[in-house]
Amino acid sequence: MRILAVSDEVVNVFYKQDIKNLVGHIDLLLACGDLPYTYLEYLVSVFNLTYAGYVHGNHDAPEYLHNGEELTEPGGLVNLDGQTEMLNGVLVAGLEGSIRYRPNAPYQYTQKEIYLRMQRLIPKLLLNRVRYGRYLDIFIAHSPPAGVHDGPDRPHQGFQAFLSLMQRFRPRLLLHGHKHYYPPGPWKTAYKDTEVVNVHPFRLIDITEDKINYGRFYRR
Repeated sequence: MRILAVSDEVVNVFYKQDIKNLVGHIDLLLACGDLPYTYLEYLVSVFNLTYAGYVHGNHDAPEYLHNGEELTEPGGLVNLDGQTEMLNGVLVAGLEGSIRYRPNAPYQYTQKEIYLRMQRLIPKLLLNRVRYGRYLDIFIAHSPPAGVHDGPDRPHQGFQAFLSLMQRFRPRLLLHGHKHYYPPGPWKTAYKDTEVVNVHPFRLIDITEDKINYGRFYRR
Protein backbone atom coordinates (compact mmCIF):
# COMPACT_ATOMS: atom_id res chain seq x y z
CA MET A 1 0.00 0.00 0.00
CA ARG A 2 1.52 3.30 -1.10
CA ILE A 3 -0.10 6.48 0.22
CA LEU A 4 0.47 10.01 -1.01
CA ALA A 5 -0.33 12.43 1.82
CA VAL A 6 -0.44 16.18 1.12
CA SER A 7 -1.19 19.41 2.96
CA ASP A 8 -0.85 23.19 3.01
CA GLU A 9 1.34 23.87 -0.02
CA VAL A 10 1.05 23.21 -3.75
CA VAL A 11 4.13 21.30 -4.92
CA ASN A 12 5.05 22.27 -8.47
CA VAL A 13 6.94 19.05 -9.13
CA PHE A 14 3.61 17.23 -9.33
CA TYR A 15 2.95 19.11 -12.56
CA LYS A 16 5.98 17.60 -14.30
CA GLN A 17 5.17 15.46 -17.32
CA ASP A 18 7.05 12.46 -15.93
CA ILE A 19 5.62 12.68 -12.43
CA LYS A 20 4.04 9.22 -12.57
CA ASN A 21 7.45 7.73 -13.33
CA LEU A 22 9.07 9.73 -10.52
CA VAL A 23 6.51 8.78 -7.88
CA GLY A 24 5.36 5.36 -9.01
CA HIS A 25 1.97 3.81 -8.38
CA ILE A 26 -0.23 5.43 -5.71
CA ASP A 27 -2.96 3.39 -3.99
CA LEU A 28 -4.49 6.10 -1.82
CA LEU A 29 -4.43 9.91 -1.59
CA LEU A 30 -5.00 11.56 1.80
CA ALA A 31 -5.19 15.36 1.98
CA CYS A 32 -4.86 17.19 5.31
CA GLY A 33 -6.21 20.60 4.37
CA ASP A 34 -5.31 24.10 3.16
CA LEU A 35 -4.93 23.07 -0.46
CA PRO A 36 -6.84 24.30 -3.54
CA TYR A 37 -9.64 21.94 -4.50
CA THR A 38 -8.52 22.04 -8.13
CA TYR A 39 -5.04 20.86 -7.05
CA LEU A 40 -6.56 17.87 -5.24
CA GLU A 41 -8.71 17.05 -8.25
CA TYR A 42 -5.61 17.23 -10.44
CA LEU A 43 -3.76 14.74 -8.20
CA VAL A 44 -6.69 12.33 -8.36
CA SER A 45 -6.68 12.65 -12.14
CA VAL A 46 -2.94 12.45 -12.84
CA PHE A 47 -2.48 9.36 -10.66
CA ASN A 48 -5.77 7.84 -11.83
CA LEU A 49 -6.93 7.31 -8.25
CA THR A 50 -10.03 5.43 -7.17
CA TYR A 51 -9.44 6.02 -3.47
CA ALA A 52 -8.89 9.48 -2.00
CA GLY A 53 -10.01 11.32 1.13
CA TYR A 54 -9.53 14.74 2.71
CA VAL A 55 -10.35 17.07 5.57
CA HIS A 56 -10.65 20.85 5.43
CA GLY A 57 -7.95 23.15 6.75
CA ASN A 58 -8.58 26.46 8.48
CA HIS A 59 -7.69 28.43 5.33
CA ASP A 60 -9.93 26.47 2.95
CA ALA A 61 -12.28 28.64 0.92
CA PRO A 62 -14.40 28.31 -2.24
CA GLU A 63 -12.67 28.52 -5.58
CA TYR A 64 -14.17 30.28 -8.57
CA LEU A 65 -13.52 28.60 -11.89
CA HIS A 66 -13.05 30.33 -15.24
CA ASN A 67 -16.66 29.58 -16.16
CA GLY A 68 -17.91 31.30 -13.00
CA GLU A 69 -18.73 28.06 -11.19
CA GLU A 70 -18.09 28.01 -7.44
CA LEU A 71 -16.15 24.98 -6.20
CA THR A 72 -16.72 24.28 -2.50
CA GLU A 73 -15.43 20.69 -2.32
CA PRO A 74 -12.88 18.74 -4.37
CA GLY A 75 -14.47 16.25 -6.73
CA GLY A 76 -13.28 12.66 -6.56
CA LEU A 77 -12.35 12.73 -2.85
CA VAL A 78 -14.33 11.61 0.21
CA ASN A 79 -14.79 14.19 2.97
CA LEU A 80 -13.58 12.30 6.07
CA ASP A 81 -14.49 14.96 8.62
CA GLY A 82 -16.37 13.19 11.40
CA GLN A 83 -16.55 10.06 9.26
CA THR A 84 -14.81 6.74 8.90
CA GLU A 85 -14.39 4.99 5.56
CA MET A 86 -12.77 1.84 4.26
CA LEU A 87 -10.52 3.10 1.45
CA ASN A 88 -8.72 0.39 -0.50
CA GLY A 89 -8.63 -1.87 2.54
CA VAL A 90 -7.55 0.88 4.96
CA LEU A 91 -9.84 2.18 7.71
CA VAL A 92 -9.51 5.97 7.71
CA ALA A 93 -11.24 8.62 9.82
CA GLY A 94 -10.72 12.35 10.15
CA LEU A 95 -11.49 15.68 11.79
CA GLU A 96 -11.05 19.03 10.08
CA GLY A 97 -9.81 22.45 11.09
CA SER A 98 -7.60 24.21 13.59
CA ILE A 99 -7.88 25.77 17.04
CA ARG A 100 -10.23 28.76 17.04
CA TYR A 101 -8.32 32.03 16.90
CA ARG A 102 -10.86 34.19 15.04
CA PRO A 103 -14.53 34.53 16.03
CA ASN A 104 -16.96 32.79 13.66
CA ALA A 105 -14.22 31.69 11.24
CA PRO A 106 -15.01 28.48 9.33
CA TYR A 107 -13.08 25.29 10.12
CA GLN A 108 -11.92 26.60 13.50
CA TYR A 109 -12.86 24.99 16.83
CA THR A 110 -12.21 25.38 20.54
CA GLN A 111 -10.69 22.49 22.47
CA LYS A 112 -14.15 21.68 23.84
CA GLU A 113 -15.79 21.81 20.41
CA ILE A 114 -13.28 19.41 18.85
CA TYR A 115 -13.63 17.09 21.84
CA LEU A 116 -17.40 16.96 21.32
CA ARG A 117 -16.91 16.34 17.60
CA MET A 118 -14.56 13.48 18.43
CA GLN A 119 -17.17 12.01 20.79
CA ARG A 120 -19.63 11.87 17.88
CA LEU A 121 -17.05 9.91 15.89
CA ILE A 122 -16.60 7.24 18.59
CA PRO A 123 -19.74 5.15 17.81
CA LYS A 124 -18.52 4.78 14.22
CA LEU A 125 -15.12 3.57 15.44
CA LEU A 126 -16.80 1.07 17.76
CA LEU A 127 -18.84 -0.21 14.82
CA ASN A 128 -15.59 -0.65 12.88
CA ARG A 129 -14.39 -2.92 15.67
CA VAL A 130 -17.47 -5.09 15.28
CA ARG A 131 -17.33 -5.18 11.47
CA TYR A 132 -13.60 -5.38 10.82
CA GLY A 133 -12.00 -6.42 14.10
CA ARG A 134 -10.20 -3.08 14.56
CA TYR A 135 -11.16 0.52 15.26
CA LEU A 136 -9.01 2.43 12.83
CA ASP A 137 -5.84 2.29 10.75
CA ILE A 138 -5.21 5.95 9.90
CA PHE A 139 -6.56 9.16 11.39
CA ILE A 140 -6.16 12.33 9.33
CA ALA A 141 -6.51 15.89 10.60
CA HIS A 142 -5.43 19.36 9.66
CA SER A 143 -4.03 20.23 13.08
CA PRO A 144 -1.52 18.20 15.09
CA PRO A 145 -2.18 16.78 18.55
CA ALA A 146 -1.41 19.01 21.53
CA GLY A 147 2.28 18.89 22.35
CA VAL A 148 3.22 16.92 19.23
CA HIS A 149 4.47 19.01 16.27
CA ASP A 150 2.33 21.98 17.31
CA GLY A 151 3.53 25.54 17.96
CA PRO A 152 3.60 28.00 20.87
CA ASP A 153 1.42 30.61 19.13
CA ARG A 154 -2.33 30.22 19.47
CA PRO A 155 -3.15 29.57 15.78
CA HIS A 156 -0.83 26.55 15.79
CA GLN A 157 -1.78 24.97 19.10
CA GLY A 158 -2.71 21.31 18.72
CA PHE A 159 -5.86 19.53 19.85
CA GLN A 160 -5.87 17.71 23.18
CA ALA A 161 -8.68 15.42 22.01
CA PHE A 162 -6.32 13.76 19.53
CA LEU A 163 -4.19 12.50 22.43
CA SER A 164 -7.26 10.77 23.90
CA LEU A 165 -8.12 9.30 20.51
CA MET A 166 -4.64 7.78 20.14
CA GLN A 167 -4.69 6.43 23.69
CA ARG A 168 -8.03 4.69 23.23
CA PHE A 169 -8.17 3.65 19.58
CA ARG A 170 -4.47 3.25 18.70
CA PRO A 171 -4.44 4.11 14.99
CA ARG A 172 -1.27 3.10 13.23
CA LEU A 173 -0.82 6.58 11.76
CA LEU A 174 -2.03 10.08 12.55
CA LEU A 175 -1.40 12.36 9.59
CA HIS A 176 -1.66 16.13 9.92
CA GLY A 177 -0.59 19.40 8.33
CA HIS A 178 -1.14 23.00 9.53
CA LYS A 179 2.30 23.48 11.11
CA HIS A 180 4.63 23.94 8.13
CA TYR A 181 7.68 21.75 8.47
CA TYR A 182 11.07 23.39 8.09
CA PRO A 183 14.07 21.42 9.45
CA PRO A 184 15.51 21.01 11.98
CA GLY A 185 12.84 19.49 14.15
CA PRO A 186 10.86 16.25 14.01
CA TRP A 187 8.27 15.55 11.35
CA LYS A 188 7.58 12.05 12.72
CA THR A 189 6.94 11.23 16.39
CA ALA A 190 5.78 8.05 18.15
CA TYR A 191 2.90 8.42 20.61
CA LYS A 192 1.67 5.20 22.24
CA ASP A 193 1.11 2.83 19.29
CA THR A 194 0.67 5.65 16.77
CA GLU A 195 3.17 7.31 14.48
CA VAL A 196 2.28 11.02 14.22
CA VAL A 197 3.43 12.42 10.87
CA ASN A 198 3.51 16.03 9.67
CA VAL A 199 2.88 15.58 5.95
CA HIS A 200 3.62 19.19 4.89
CA PRO A 201 3.92 19.58 1.96
CA PHE A 202 3.74 15.87 1.05
CA ARG A 203 4.85 12.42 2.20
CA LEU A 204 5.04 9.15 0.35
CA ILE A 205 4.16 6.39 2.81
CA ASP A 206 4.64 2.68 2.06
CA ILE A 207 2.81 0.41 4.50
CA THR A 208 3.21 -3.33 4.96
CA GLU A 209 1.86 -5.50 7.77
CA ASP A 210 4.95 -5.02 9.92
CA LYS A 211 6.62 -1.87 8.63
CA ILE A 212 6.06 1.73 7.55
CA ASN A 213 8.56 3.31 5.15
CA TYR A 214 8.64 6.91 4.02
CA GLY A 215 9.60 7.12 0.38
CA ARG A 216 11.16 9.96 -1.53
CA PHE A 217 11.81 11.00 -5.05
CA TYR A 218 14.19 13.56 -6.40
CA ARG A 219 12.90 16.81 -7.85
CA ARG A 220 14.54 17.16 -11.22
